[in-house]
Amino acid sequence: MTRETVRVPLGERTYDIHIAENLIDEAGKLLAPLLRRQRVAIVTDENVAAAQGERLKSALSGNDISAEFVTLAAGEATKSFAILESLVLRLIDLGIERDDLVIAFGGGVIGDLTGFGCSMLRRGCRFAQMPTTLLAQVDSAIGGKTAINVPQGKNLIGAFYQPEIVISDVSVLKTLPARELRAGYAEVVKYGLIADAPFFSWLENNGNALLNGDAAAQTYAVKKSCEAKAAIVGADEREKGKRALLNLGHTFGHAIEGAFGYSDKLLHGEAVALGMSLAFDYSARLGLCNTGDAARVKKHLKECGLPTEVADLEESIPSDQLLAYMLQDKKVEQGALTLILAQSIGSAVIVKDADSAEIAEFLKEKTGV
Repeated sequence: MTRETVRVPLGERTYDIHIAENLIDEAGKLLAPLLRRQRVAIVTDENVAAAQGERLKSALSGNDISAEFVTLAAGEATKSFAILESLVLRLIDLGIERDDLVIAFGGGVIGDLTGFGCSMLRRGCRFAQMPTTLLAQVDSAIGGKTAINVPQGKNLIGAFYQPEIVISDVSVLKTLPARELRAGYAEVVKYGLIADAPFFSWLENNGNALLNGDAAAQTYAVKKSCEAKAAIVGADEREKGKRALLNLGHTFGHAIEGAFGYSDKLLHGEAVALGMSLAFDYSARLGLCNTGDAARVKKHLKECGLPTEVADLEESIPSDQLLAYMLQDKKVEQGALTLILAQSIGSAVIVKDADSAEIAEFLKEKTGV
């Protein structure tokens, strides 16, 4: 079994990301050195609990670690104030102390919600990430961004709060629906687009193998993605500069998610794929990158079953609605938009004071309304 370890370098808060097949079965051994007492709380969703809950419980009990499960509904709607409140109160009722460990066992929704809850519980309770989706393994479980959604926008209420460890079991990706796997793949592609053109070329040649369940390809892609994110987070933990590059396509994508009500009609990764396509098209429009690069990116995403055009969506979205959501983005400064755009495949750039009128015209052309 190929086993990879990537370190997130954050001084006293440095932690490791463990990547391999069947790591759930080794969870007890990996977590035991971090425990102050032999008990944990596990926050998960109904789907993960049914598919992997007993497996994790057995791995922990084999190391004399008792576990209490807090099982939530699956889906983006769980990232809400109401569920956050119920989660934190449940952890208090379970007697979770500041030095105990709470395990976020699920995809990005569970990781974001659990991490945010732990950042508040007793002014900061320790937690571990055990991501079970490709999207979470390559992106949301790493770097300490935690948040919930509100009607005004995605991830607007949250905190930077780092986990103690990340355990990514690549074998669980075999249980993901194909659509979920494709959605996570969009975030993998992102790392090639922002700073690693050779990796994007590798994905063009190996992306279909990854999506068809090739464990070696999946492990390599998760490792490369984690290395890229760890380096950026280590240099800019709180997104004061370079870390914003990780948001390539996300300002457009989050706006489209908002317009769809953060529902399963459009998964986060699907919105990111669409957002990256828009970012490259807009970059080409501004003359930042050539149209050939934009076409190449969209061709690969489309070949992998991901959306690349707003006009292809089942529901039409008014361009003014998209712009309104974009203006609620976390990177807005003094009312002006900041966009992550492309100079080429493998080279992204932060553009401050983006022209809202020009963006509005671009969105109108793309949406037709």
